[in-house]
Amino acid sequence: MKIERKPPWLKVKLPSGGGFQKLKGIINENRVHTICHEAMCPNVAECSGNGTASFLILGDKCSRRCLYCNVKSAAPDKVDSSEPGRVANAVKLLDLKYVVITSVTRDDLPDGGASMFAGTIRAINTALPGCKVEVLTPDFMGNVEALQLALEAKPFVFAHNVEAAMDLFDKVRPQGDFKRSLDILKEAKRINCRQKTKSGMMIGLGESKGQIIMTMEALRNCEVDIFTIGQYLQPSKSNCRVARYYSPDEFLELEEAGYKMGFSFVKAGPLVRSSYLADEVLG
Repeated sequence: MKIERKPPWLKVKLPSGGGFQKLKGIINENRVHTICHEAMCPNVAECSGNGTASFLILGDKCSRRCLYCNVKSAAPDKVDSSEPGRVANAVKLLDLKYVVITSVTRDDLPDGGASMFAGTIRAINTALPGCKVEVLTPDFMGNVEALQLALEAKPFVFAHNVEAAMDLFDKVRPQGDFKRSLDILKEAKRINCRQKTKSGMMIGLGESKGQIIMTMEALRNCEVDIFTIGQYLQPSKSNCRVARYYSPDEFLELEEAGYKMGFSFVKAGPLVRSSYLADEVLG
């Protein structure tokens, strides 16, 4: 199948400048990872220029192999109990008002890494009181006790991404489960009805617009508050190919549709990723 060239609206600047160098230096000094670099996020230049980042905890090796993702799939690293403190120190040095903490999927751990999410939230709150913390977690294999452990640390936003349209989910996330993802988001609201929840997806993997709308509706039916949607970009030859590129106008239509469904905040655009400008939810 012949794939059209990337359209001009997908061109981004290469990372450079003082903000990027400062971020890179702090990351290296504190021996922490960011999903910005591991997943080859197209917004790394803009976000680093603003002095923001999304931190990746629990190592940089994932226990799953999703066909759209560039994060390494391998036997995961040992859990490092000092990591929450190092992440918190990096956040403090960057003087962030809003930070996103995510992780590789750790199906090898009994709690899926939930205790490390909780520890990282608490470490950041101690190091930099007032900094809002958003966590973007895996599905914890549906473990409600693990979810509760993460939520007890009181993240400002609890996020879990479905990533793909429901009809393509099994194809691109063979070790995941769409219903399990929905259940985690639904359970987060049951545990704390005031908890802000968030999910996101990428499009361009071969889904129809009708399938996109159905996926958005399924998320809204779980009372998800915040929704993000962006263009899938193939990070390497071993990942899924791009089936089509959506235009900025099409993303605008999806954003409007999201607001009509009742999402309190929607971010849609070709280069939008779950953590991109996440602090905009503060208003």
